[in-house]
Amino acid sequence: MTTTISIQSKPLSAEELRKINAYWCAANYLSVGQIYLLDNPLLKEPLKLEQVKPRLLGHWGTTPGLNFVYVHLNRVIKKYDLNMIYIAGPGHGGPGLVANTYLEGTYSEYYPNISQDAEGMKKLFKQFSFPGGIPSHVAPETPGSIHEGGELGYALSHAYGAAFDNHDLIVACVVGDGEAETAALASSWHSNKFLNPVHDGVVLPILHLNGYKIANPTVLARISHRELESLFVGYGYKPYFVEGSEPETMHQQMAATLDIVIQEIHEIQEDARKNGFQQRPQWPMIILKSPKGWTGPKEVDGKKTEDYWRSHQVPFGELASKPEHLKLLEEWMQSYKPQELFDENGKLHPELAELAPQGHQRMGDNPHANGGILLRDLKIPEFQDYAVDVSKPGTNIAEATKVMGKFLRDVMRENLQSRNFRIFGPDETESNRLGAALEATDRAWVAEILPEDEHLSPNGRVMEILSETTCQGWLEGYLLTGRHGFFSCYEAFIHIIDSMFNQHAKWLKTTHHIPWRRQIASLNYLLTSHVWRQDHNGFSHQDPGFIDHVVNKKAEVIRVYLPPDTNTLLSVTDHCLKSRNYVNVIVAGKQPALQYLDIDAAIKHCTKGIGIWEWASNDQSTEPDVVMACAGDIPTLETLAAVDIMRQHFPELKIRVVNVVDLMKLQPQIEHPHGLSDKDFDTIFTSDKPIIFAYHGYPWLIHRLTYRRTNHKNLHVRGYKEEGTTTTPFDMVVLNDLDRFHLVMDVIDRVPQLGYKAAYVKQMLQDKLIEHKHYIQQHSEDIPEISNWKWSY
Repeated sequence: MTTTISIQSKPLSAEELRKINAYWCAANYLSVGQIYLLDNPLLKEPLKLEQVKPRLLGHWGTTPGLNFVYVHLNRVIKKYDLNMIYIAGPGHGGPGLVANTYLEGTYSEYYPNISQDAEGMKKLFKQFSFPGGIPSHVAPETPGSIHEGGELGYALSHAYGAAFDNHDLIVACVVGDGEAETAALASSWHSNKFLNPVHDGVVLPILHLNGYKIANPTVLARISHRELESLFVGYGYKPYFVEGSEPETMHQQMAATLDIVIQEIHEIQEDARKNGFQQRPQWPMIILKSPKGWTGPKEVDGKKTEDYWRSHQVPFGELASKPEHLKLLEEWMQSYKPQELFDENGKLHPELAELAPQGHQRMGDNPHANGGILLRDLKIPEFQDYAVDVSKPGTNIAEATKVMGKFLRDVMRENLQSRNFRIFGPDETESNRLGAALEATDRAWVAEILPEDEHLSPNGRVMEILSETTCQGWLEGYLLTGRHGFFSCYEAFIHIIDSMFNQHAKWLKTTHHIPWRRQIASLNYLLTSHVWRQDHNGFSHQDPGFIDHVVNKKAEVIRVYLPPDTNTLLSVTDHCLKSRNYVNVIVAGKQPALQYLDIDAAIKHCTKGIGIWEWASNDQSTEPDVVMACAGDIPTLETLAAVDIMRQHFPELKIRVVNVVDLMKLQPQIEHPHGLSDKDFDTIFTSDKPIIFAYHGYPWLIHRLTYRRTNHKNLHVRGYKEEGTTTTPFDMVVLNDLDRFHLVMDVIDRVPQLGYKAAYVKQMLQDKLIEHKHYIQQHSEDIPEISNWKWSY
C-alpha cells in the first residue's frame, strides 16, 4: 500500500507552519551564503563584487531538499523524543548539513570560532570550499556525519550498518535520485531482509527525487508513479509520497507523513519487542519529490534553472563580467528575508532556535555519529588457546582459517550479550573455512525461512549477502557508530569495494586530525581463497592486487599482514581486533598447509613483523651468500622447498631465510611507522648480498617499498605476474616463476662461487619443470614429491 497525504491533512498550526518555513529559509540562506559570500553576511548593505568569492564552488541543487528534511526531522525528534541521526546520500549537499548544525548550535560548540553571530556567520561563509577551510561536501569535519560526500551509493548500506544492534536509533537516510542509479545503492535496498525490529534500530529511507543529475534526468524521476510504487513495494517497503513545490502544502504533507511514519515504526517495534519476531515488517519509507534547486532562481540568462539540471552546482557565476548576476544573487538571498530570521547581531531569533532539539538529541551532536564515544573494548579470549602444535617446523598440516574460525566463534560468544561484534562477508563464511562461527550464532535473516534451511535466524549475527558493496557499507556503518566487525572475502573479488575502501581510508586519515572525532574500531579484512589456491576456479579468480591499492593510502591508516601459518594468523587476528582507526588487511590461505612456528615463536615473529628464521638458515657463524626472503604462505612454502634443494646440492652455500609478516616493515621508518630503520634493514638483508624475494602479490610492489634501501640493486623479486588458468596448485606458481625450481635457478644466476656444480643442478631443475608439465597433463594433479614435500632439516 502506498500513500500520498491529502492536503486536507494539516497537522501544523499556522504558527508552527510559519516557524518551520522560516527555519527552512534560514538554512537555505546560510547554504547560499556559504557558496557565494566572503563578507556582508546579513546583507545589511548592497552587495558588492568584492564581497563575493572569486571561485564559486559547491552544490545548490540538492541542498534545499536536504534542508527541508532536516527541519521536519527536528520536529519529530522533539515531538516523539527520538534518538536519530541523519545520513545525507547526496553528499554534495554539504552547505545544507553545515547550515543546519550551525542553526542548532552544534557547529559552534565543536568550532567555537564559528560563533552564532554576524562575525561567526562571515567565517562560516568564507571557510566553505575555500583554501584552509572545509570541503564542499558532507565530510568528517561536519558534526553529525558518518557519510562522506564522495561515497556515492553507500548511504543506505551505511544507514543499515548503523541501525544493526542500535536498539532505539532511527537512521534517517536521504537517498539522492542520481545516487539511486548506482549498483551499490540498488543492492542495499535489500538490507531490510536483515533488520530485526526486536533488537535493531530502524532505517527511514527518504528517496529525494528532484529529477536531475549533473546534466541529465534521473531514471527514477522519469518513471510513472505506479511503476515507482511497485518498485519499492517489491523491495518490501511501504512508500509514502510527498510531492509538490508550493512550500505551505509541502510542509503540511511532510509533517503529516512523518507523524504517520514514526507511529508505524513504533508500532512495528512495540509489537516485535512484546510478542517476539513473527515476520518481516513492511517498513515505511518516504519518496520526496521536489524541484531541483528549489527556491533558487527560476531562470538565469533566459535559461531554465530551478527544477532543472542547471541548478545542480552553482546556478550562476560570472559576477564580475555580468553585473546583473550580482543583482540576481542579492535578490535571491533577500527572498529568504534574513532580517526576519536573524537579529541585528546575526543570531537566530529565539522563537526559531527553539525548533531544534537540545543536547545529544540534535542530529549534529548524536553520539552515534561520533562512534568512538560509544566504543567499548571487545571481550577477546586468549588466542594462544587455539594454537596448533608445531613440534618441528614444516612437518605438521593445519587449515589456518579453519582454526581462526574457532577463535572468531568464541569472540562472538564472548560478546553476544553486549551485541557489538558481527562478521560480514558475501556468502563465503563457510567457503572461507570460518564456519565454526555458526556454532555461536546463525546468519542474520528476516526473510522467509524454509524447514530445510540451516543457520538462518532473525537473531543471527553473521551478515551475508552476495554483494561486497553492501557488506562493506554495513560494516562501515557498524564501525562508525561504535561497534566492531570483521570482513572475509575472496581475494580477487575484494576489488569490488576498491572505491569504498578509498573513502573509508580517507575518512580515517582526516579524522586523525579532528580532535573531537574519537577513534573507532579498525576495519579488518581477511582475504582468503587467494591467488595461489584459485587453481581450480581459474584466471578470473586470480588477483592479489588489492594490497597494491591499499598501500597507496596514508601510512597512518593502513596495515598489511601476510601470516605464513596458523599460529601467526591467530596472533595477527588478535592484534587487529584490538586496534583502532586502521584498515587492516590480512591475507591467508584456507587450504591444508604446513605449519612452521609454535605459538611462542609466532607471537615473537608477529610482534617484530619480520625476522630471520634461524631454524631454516645455515649462516649463523658467518655472513650469508644469499638471502631468501618471503612474504605470504605459498611463497614461504616455495622458499623453504628451494632452500631444501640448495642445502642438498650446495651444502657449502650459506643461506639466510627471512620471513615478512608485516609488509610495511619493508618501507623506511620515515615513510611508515612500522618501517625498519636503514640500519636494521641492512642487518637483516645485508648491504651487498643477493636477495631472492618470493612475494604473494605483484612483484613490483616490493621494489616500490624498498627502492631507497642500500641493497635494492641486488633485490630480485618473484611474485604473481598475471599468469593463471585452471590448473594444479603447483602449476600456478610455476606459471609465474615463483616455484622452488625457479627460485633455486635465481640463486645460481646470482651466486658465481657455486662453480661447476651449478650447471648440472640448473639442468636438473629444468628437467624437473618439464617432468612437472607432462605429469599434470596426464594425471591432473601435482607430482607426489611436490604435494608431499615437508621440511627435513
